[in-house]
Amino acid sequence: MLKRLLARMFWAFSRWTLASEAAPTRPTVLVGAPHTSNWDFVLMLAIAWRLGIDVHWLGKKSLFRGWRGPLMRGLGGIPVDRADPARVVNDVVGQVHAGTVFGLVVTPDGTRGGNEYWKSGFYRIARETGMPVTLGFVDRTTMTTGLGPTIDLTGDVAADMDRIRAFYADKAGARPERRTEPRLREEQPTPDPDALG
Repeated sequence: MLKRLLARMFWAFSRWTLASEAAPTRPTVLVGAPHTSNWDFVLMLAIAWRLGIDVHWLGKKSLFRGWRGPLMRGLGGIPVDRADPARVVNDVVGQVHAGTVFGLVVTPDGTRGGNEYWKSGFYRIARETGMPVTLGFVDRTTMTTGLGPTIDLTGDVAADMDRIRAFYADKAGARPERRTEPRLREEQPTPDPDALG
């Protein structure tokens, strides 16, 4: 109740406009892109709280040390131990089987953009858990943000990414100069060793 009230106040005074499709009705991997500013986190919470989505997000373990731990967990944070990344997938699968409806927020273009490729973790988590992917966006050119379509991945990486690229083609992010083109390293063809001579 309090979260929805805070979200209504945010949208009433924000320069940004919420332009969103309906909230997903099943557990989903919620892609946050283009991720070009620390303000994206605030926008993500405002979107989720306004639409009544229970969101979780992955953060490096160091963010959860000391006094920040309870705050980060209260905002939906899940600490990730890079030495044991499989545990995160197992935890997510457990929540899916328990029937919990939630959005697992992932920013695949990395920390505030500027990378050559997106990180493929969102794709692997969606495929391994059977969750769909919901395309969240920030677009400074129109000053809009929200949720786009929810899609089921097919396992054909290039075809799935073509659909994702088509959606994000006109989305600039809060800092357009930091935008990373939606492309996974896994889309690149594997060189044929016999062809190299």
